[in-house]
Amino acid sequence: MKMLFAETPAPKLNLGKKLWLLNWPFLLLVAGIALVGAGALYSVAGGTFEPWATRHVVRFCIGLALLFAVAFSDIRWWLNGAYPLYLAVLLLMLLVPFIGVESGGARRWLGVGELSFQPSEMMKITLILALARYYQWLPPEKIWRPDALIPPLLLIGVPVLLALAQPDLGTAALFAIIGGGLLFLAGVSWFYFGAAIVGVIVSLPHAWEMLHDYQKERVLTFFDPERDPLGSGYHILQSKIAIGSGGLAGKGYMMGTQAQLNFLPEKHTDFIFTMFAEEMGFIGAVVLLALYLVALVFITYMALRCRSMFAKLVAAGVGLTLSAYVFINVAMVTGLVPVVGVPLPLVSYGGTSMLTMIIGLGFVLNAHVNRKVTFRRQEVRALW
Repeated sequence: MKMLFAETPAPKLNLGKKLWLLNWPFLLLVAGIALVGAGALYSVAGGTFEPWATRHVVRFCIGLALLFAVAFSDIRWWLNGAYPLYLAVLLLMLLVPFIGVESGGARRWLGVGELSFQPSEMMKITLILALARYYQWLPPEKIWRPDALIPPLLLIGVPVLLALAQPDLGTAALFAIIGGGLLFLAGVSWFYFGAAIVGVIVSLPHAWEMLHDYQKERVLTFFDPERDPLGSGYHILQSKIAIGSGGLAGKGYMMGTQAQLNFLPEKHTDFIFTMFAEEMGFIGAVVLLALYLVALVFITYMALRCRSMFAKLVAAGVGLTLSAYVFINVAMVTGLVPVVGVPLPLVSYGGTSMLTMIIGLGFVLNAHVNRKVTFRRQEVRALW
């Protein structure tokens, strides 16, 4: 049986009204975080805009245009197009093992001419849209039923398996966190989460055997970085040295020795927080994390004001994604979790991750602009 959605009567918003309803303080905060990233990339390059800072700013400007396009669009487009978008990105992920671009021993990118993009980054947004659409359709009294969990678990599980096959353990973990978080916010019973935790614990020995050798090495290095200080433990040891040497107030802008003398690897991507903490110290690191916290408060506020389940879950899902990125990245560079290759949102250098996050924030603003819109299920015809 086919179910379509129709908007309940609500005043139509013109462009001027949408501009007025846009959360401009939140947008300025996002731009401020991206500006911090540009400044950090300028410092990483030794006081030049090339090769990273300029591209970072250009990508943010392109992303900003996409953000406005998403924020001002009709929310019904995304509701009705959630599943087709999910399937399209899933198809791209399926193509990665066959025609993907290999880098660092893994195939995670698709190439178009001289450009490349990572479908798994796009999946993080389309997964949120698909799950939000499902729970917009599902009657609240059916959320507790076991059979109601099958579709969302399939929506989450297939991308997780494809990410593991690339292999990309960090992205697979993010899919699971985002999906599980949305199930919890949608009202799924605690019982199912408890059963899932027990299942994960029981399956750990089998999961360990399925890991690649370098992934096992990362886990072992997490518990004892000094077992291989010049090999697998080098990244995290240098990261801890850099953060510790920053002290309270830091060594000063462009004065971080670990980063400037190239002791710190991946300093412009996954370990950019380390470089920032060395130069700006504990105070600077706390200020940057406070900016992310304020952004999450804004997102939570906007999500709670939405009337429809779809808008609530879309906004909350993007907020969950942002918080997961920040937590995993900071925990990774400080040695609290294994190194899994997760960038710091809006700060780390990276094209697909930057654009995907900004588009996601555009969906938050779209939900906020359309916060008074509600939907009803309307049966139009039965298809057997």
